[in-house]
Amino acid sequence: MMKYRAYIDIETTGLSCYDCDLTVIGIALEKAGKCRTIQLIEGNLCREKLLKILKGVDEIYSYNGSRFDLPFIENKFRIDLKGSFRHTDLMYDCWRQNLKGGLKVVERLLGIKRNLEGIDGSMAVMLWYDYFNNNDRLALKKLLAYNLEDVVNLRLLRRKLGIK
Repeated sequence: MMKYRAYIDIETTGLSCYDCDLTVIGIALEKAGKCRTIQLIEGNLCREKLLKILKGVDEIYSYNGSRFDLPFIENKFRIDLKGSFRHTDLMYDCWRQNLKGGLKVVERLLGIKRNLEGIDGSMAVMLWYDYFNNNDRLALKKLLAYNLEDVVNLRLLRRKLGIK
C-alpha cells in the first residue's frame, strides 16, 4: 500500500507561538507519486480546514517542526499533530548525516535548487506585514511562493536523505 504523506511548513510573524501570529500553513500532499500543494491563509487558516486536509495522512514531514511548526499549530489551533499523526522531523535525519544548519543551508549542501534566492524567515515576516498593512499583493505572492518552495523541497529532501 502506498504511503500518504504530508509535508508541512508554516509562516509566522515571529518566533513565539504565544506572542506571534500564524500567517500561512503550506502543505504538500503526496500519494502514489503524485503531489499537490495547499496553502491556508486568512479565512482558510483554521483548525477545521487543516484537519480536513490532513484526513487520511499516514505521516507528516517537517524541518524543525518538532520545535517550531507543530508547537505553533498546537498553540494556535489546539491540535496535537504529533499525537494524531506519525511525524518525522527531517532536521534530525539531516543531523544524523552530518548535515547541519537551517533548511536553506541543507538544501545547498544537497544540491536542492530554489527559485527564490535570498528570502528567509525574517524576510517572510516583512512580506506578511507589507501585505497585511499595505495590501501589497506582490508581497503576499512572494511570501506564498517562498512557503510553497519550502514544502515542495521537504519532499525532495526526504528523498535525498533516502527516507522511505
